[in-house]
Amino acid sequence: MGMLLIAHSVGRAQSTGDPAAEAHVRQGIDFVYDLSFDSARAHFKAVTKLQPDHPAGYFFLAMVEWWNIIIEIDNTSRDDKFLSMLDRVIDVCDKRLDDDENDVTAMFFKGGALGFKGRLHGNRGDWLKAANAGREAMPIVQDAYKLAPGNNDILLGIGIYNYYAEVVPDQYPVVKPLMVFFPKGDKKKGIEQLQRASDKAAYANIEATYFLIQVLQNYEARSAEALALAQRLHKRFPNNVVFHKYIGRCLSSLGRSNEMGAVFSEVLTGVEHHKRGYDVNTEREARYYLGMAEFDGRNDETSLQHFYRCDELSRTLDKESPSGFMVMANLRVGMIYDAQSKRELARAQYNKVLDMNDYRGAHDIAKGYMKTPFARP
Repeated sequence: MGMLLIAHSVGRAQSTGDPAAEAHVRQGIDFVYDLSFDSARAHFKAVTKLQPDHPAGYFFLAMVEWWNIIIEIDNTSRDDKFLSMLDRVIDVCDKRLDDDENDVTAMFFKGGALGFKGRLHGNRGDWLKAANAGREAMPIVQDAYKLAPGNNDILLGIGIYNYYAEVVPDQYPVVKPLMVFFPKGDKKKGIEQLQRASDKAAYANIEATYFLIQVLQNYEARSAEALALAQRLHKRFPNNVVFHKYIGRCLSSLGRSNEMGAVFSEVLTGVEHHKRGYDVNTEREARYYLGMAEFDGRNDETSLQHFYRCDELSRTLDKESPSGFMVMANLRVGMIYDAQSKRELARAQYNKVLDMNDYRGAHDIAKGYMKTPFARP
């Protein structure tokens, strides 16, 4: 599957063995997570010059491209370049493996490159390619772990596999037939491995923490734990929009509306100042959550302005079908109209929602309010 990512798995077994190169790798990784991509590239290019036959520099240069994709996930223009960079990593690793089939460094980085390929294909909905990349990566990862069982960095890749191999088939049924080719997953064990990597990995700790945030918030309903981790990463990397947004999402799940509103106000300021990654998609998300915060505070007119803007942005951004943001923003507008005793306007909004995709039970909610107007307690 595409979830076999071994990001930043350098560790002792994957070390360049050169203090100068190691210093560049460490500093470059920090620059990547703070979205200082030019500085990160400079460090990783220095690694390739110091050690042109070692995969680390090429791998981390690809990682820079990956985070460019992450912060602008709907933009596919970087995909081919990214895949080409991963192919170069694999080529460097294969040359080392031709000389020594037990070269743990080459195994780690080849497994990581294949994992990145799978992750991108999974994000693009190409599950067959994702599965093929995962099927190729899995034995490499397992062999590397047998050779270096005390390496906490590799637990990132193994933990991700164990978790997602159990969870993804339930989330995406199209994947189930492909799972016959893979070992059975264990999400509990996967979380434990990710936690250990987060706490103890030499280089994978940041990525493991990031994955834990996603797992705990998006799948496990453990938002309080996810929030603490997101706050920790945001404090260390204040320019990373992904970590910033996760704080607000976690606060929303916890029902802490005022704090959520404060966070997304900061996010919106980042958009207005054109900070890297704080793009139009980020504005749409911020507008939605700010609308929610104002709705909870019964500031209906301010809430409506945010939801109107969210809907306006969605009409440009949603290329194929209405997004969850558009669906839920229109539903909330209808609820506000009901609260303002504007029944016909409210019914019109609910009808709009019923003409869109059903997102998280929005159709049933809209049908309910068509029969009985929304009323605040």
